[in-house]
Amino acid sequence: MKKYAVRVQVFNIVIAICFFLIFVPDVSAADDSAKDFCATERFEIPSSPNPVGSGARALGMGGAFIAIADDATAASWNPGGLTQLRKPEISVVGAGFYRFEDNTYGPENEEKEEVSKARFNYLSAAIPIHEFINLEHYLIFSANYQYLYDFKREWKFSIPESTTYFDKKTDYDYELDGSLGAWGFALATRTKWLPQLSLGVTVNTWEDGIYKNEWKARRHEETWSTEKESKEAQFDTSDTTDHYSFSGTNFNIGFLWDVTGKITVGGVLKTPFKADVKYKYTEESTSRYEPAICEDDFTMEMPMSYGLGFAYRHSDTFTVSLDIYKTDWDKFTLKDNNSNDEISPVTGAPLAESDIDPTVQVRAGAEWLFVSPHSKYKKAFCLGAFYDPAPAQGHPDNFFGFSVGSGIADGEVFSFDVAYQYRFGNNVGESVLQHWGFSQDIQEHTVYASLIIYFGGKKKQEAN
Repeated sequence: MKKYAVRVQVFNIVIAICFFLIFVPDVSAADDSAKDFCATERFEIPSSPNPVGSGARALGMGGAFIAIADDATAASWNPGGLTQLRKPEISVVGAGFYRFEDNTYGPENEEKEEVSKARFNYLSAAIPIHEFINLEHYLIFSANYQYLYDFKREWKFSIPESTTYFDKKTDYDYELDGSLGAWGFALATRTKWLPQLSLGVTVNTWEDGIYKNEWKARRHEETWSTEKESKEAQFDTSDTTDHYSFSGTNFNIGFLWDVTGKITVGGVLKTPFKADVKYKYTEESTSRYEPAICEDDFTMEMPMSYGLGFAYRHSDTFTVSLDIYKTDWDKFTLKDNNSNDEISPVTGAPLAESDIDPTVQVRAGAEWLFVSPHSKYKKAFCLGAFYDPAPAQGHPDNFFGFSVGSGIADGEVFSFDVAYQYRFGNNVGESVLQHWGFSQDIQEHTVYASLIIYFGGKKKQEAN
């Protein structure tokens, strides 16, 4: 009888590998000597798993942008903020990161890994429709593409094992790469009867865009084993590939309330949705006569997230902001469409055996504007800090960070911003490979650069 090994790729979303296998008999087997392995591994996102927006200026303010959201990246932060745009504009954001991981496997095994990557992060075009068809109310449309999650990771490590009868050592060479992104179409409005309140919605279509919505995990294993009594040695190799594609649709719904002219409050809700995950597993090894290939379909229930932002504009040249954002990772599930089995993608275990709490981000930032009466250019300087926990078994893994940014704008033609973010977590990922005594110290350096070009229309009231 065949056996199908179902390994579920978990969403430690910041963390690691697991070789978690669930064997399910197949009554339709015809060749008792063969084995097909259908494996879904951990759905890991090494970068921050929490849904945030884009843009260098927002990053420089620590990601505390829900109550500001006054440029074309508002569609990703708070679509209600799009009503602050006064001119048609296009924006492009580039991003790059370098991540260092100090991985510990038990008391004696430690490996240091590093990885880097650069890509487009955001592209958008926004137009104030009311400026061109003479509407009495503000109406803004935006189309964008956002690069949301990056899967880049490379690991090399060895795991020794000794039992009563044999000694064994396995070398693992692991590479993960791919991404998730979404096309967004946003509409925002503000009426003349209640000009203090703006409302907006973004429809996000998680399909192939500038980059494909897919990722691959490749593993090469080399195992040396020696039988203690006979001293007989054996060498085995194995190469496996897990390939995933992802598609779905959800909404960002936001509001922006100008409370006093100096104080603004913003809110955003990112709706839960069911994503279709198509999976293909292949394996070749010296212990197998022919390659194993398996395909399967899953439904991934992505959790709801929501946040509130507060901004205080002390003067025309100084603003502070604070965001609090919650993601319901306890509602995050993966369902096999064939067996209807459900697991927590965070742990890879059945829902009843998983203890996952929601995460709450806290982000704070400040922006200073420097204006000279002798120049048409405005220069900006931003600072930010944040707490950005990742879901994990028992309790969230703690990640912290800070950011700094600067920019220049003329308010008529362009604005340009750059920002740097440092994010770190110590002793994280412990729930991923508990039987190996696994933990990580992670340091991540990220750089964003944003360019916004304005066209025609009326002058934007508030330049960056």
